[in-house]
Formats: sequence, structure tokens, C-alpha cells
Amino acid sequence: MKPILEVNGLSKRFKAHQALKGISFAVYPGEILCFLGPNGAGKSTTIHILSTALQADAGEIRFRGTPVAQETNGLKRSIGIVPQDLAIYEEISAEQNVRFFASLYGLKGKELQERTEEALAFVGLSDRKDDKPKTFSGGMKRRLNIACAIAHQPEVIIMDEPTVGIDPQSRNHILDSIRQLREQGATILYTTHYMEEVEEISTRIIIIDHGEIIASGTKEELKDRLAGEKLYEIVVDRTEGLNPDELYGISGVKQVRAVDNLLRIMTVSGIDNLDQIIVHLMQSGIKIQHLTSSAASLESVFLQITGRKLRD
Repeated sequence: MKPILEVNGLSKRFKAHQALKGISFAVYPGEILCFLGPNGAGKSTTIHILSTALQADAGEIRFRGTPVAQETNGLKRSIGIVPQDLAIYEEISAEQNVRFFASLYGLKGKELQERTEEALAFVGLSDRKDDKPKTFSGGMKRRLNIACAIAHQPEVIIMDEPTVGIDPQSRNHILDSIRQLREQGATILYTTHYMEEVEEISTRIIIIDHGEIIASGTKEELKDRLAGEKLYEIVVDRTEGLNPDELYGISGVKQVRAVDNLLRIMTVSGIDNLDQIIVHLMQSGIKIQHLTSSAASLESVFLQITGRKLRD
């Protein structure tokens, strides 16, 4: 299958900060490609460049094989953008909002009206089409934001954290809508700070940190990297005076990270070494306040690769 989007050597610098360091990847038709990374990793910069809202310093983007620099309008007409910050007008009706944004893509007359009604129905706002968004809940505003982005039936839909700060019911509605959009043939690029969303909807994942792609694959492929491993997360009273490297002397310990008062210890599954870890901490004068153990998951993969939680 040929990519719908190809990114080659994308770089971007903001003053002294190198936000992207020559990243390359492809996006294939019909997939839900999720971008994961800690704050400041380069996710939003990548999304803004792909949406043509930001210009890269170097690199090339191709849409259906054609360099975007040669034909920017082709990509703009074919994408829908759901930004992290709401892009709707509070003082006009929901229907007028959708009509306005759809008209920017050249829709007129009967087609414009039909697409507007379809988009509002898709996000479950037909019965509120005459109401102004200022009367809506946060979740309803997010859904209207999506309706504005999809009324022109784009091939590629870019969603930058579309479920931030909304209630669980609206969140589930949005995730269901994303799956439906894919079934209808759309390709979706998605960023989020919620690992459970990635588990639910992703067909492929790209993990970005410090402006570089450090891992990619399906969630199953990424979890296979930790097959046969488990993660201990141990909250302690302090880490001063503890040498994490000494824990590598315990059989089965593969990785040790200390972040503030949290120890993350990756160890081989099947080797009973928790008692040795606890004894070592006690002998070091460290008090254990809380301890959890988990098998391979996207969260533990992410922790192993970046050393940080997604929300760090």
C-alpha cells in the first residue's frame, strides 16, 4: 500500500530549542496513527507542520506522492483539523459554525446544507443545531469542533488532544466517532495524553521524545519489546543516598530509573527478586511507602523507552 503522507527529514528550531531533529515517517490510508510523547517532545510541532499551520526549517512532506511545497492547496483541501484549542464561534449557532468552516472548502448551496446536517448528526448535535456554543458543555463544544473539521469529508483528519478536559460520556462518544470515521475511509493522525485512548483506537503508534522518533509500531509490536518483563514502581521516602546502579547486581533487574521519590525497576518476569529489592532498599535506609507491579503494557513500554510518564 502506498503512503498517503510521507515525511522525510523534518526539522524545526525555536530559537535555542531544536523541536524536531530530522524525523521521517509514513502515514498509510485508513490508519489511526497515534503520536505519543512527554510534554515538549515535538508532537504538536509535527502536527502543526503537517496541518500547514507551521513551516519546517528543513525536510519534505509528500501528499499522495506530490511534494506539498509544490501544491499546498491540495493537502489543505484534503485535511480536517481538530485543534487542541477550540476553534468555534461562541455567539453563532452550532449550524452556522459548521456551515462557515465547511464553506471555506468551497462547499455551497444544497451540498453545503447536506454536509452540515450530516456532520452535526454524526457528532450527535442535530437537536442543538440552533443553539449557541456558549450554552454547551465542554464535551459538546469538542464534538462541535469535530463537526466543523469533517463536514467537507476530508481524507486525512488531524486531531490534537481532542478529549482534553471533557466528561467520560463525551470522551467515549468521540472515540466511537473516530472509529466510525476510519470505517468510512478516513485516515486519522491523533495525539493524546491518555494512554488508554491509544490502547482503544490506535492501529499504529509513533513515540517521539526530544524531537526524535524513538519507537514505532502497533501496540502489540511495542508490547513485544517487553515480553517476559514486569515493572515495579516503588514510592520511597527519599532517593538521596541510594545508588540505583547497585540494584543491577540483583538477578533479573534490567533497568532502574529514579525520578524524585519514585523508583521504576524493570525486571525479568519469572525471577522472584522483589524480596531482594526490598531488602536492598531497607539496608540503604530507604523507607517504602507504596509498591505496585505490572506486566508489559503500553505505559511500561513508554516508561522504558523515555524514562518519563506520558503526562510528565
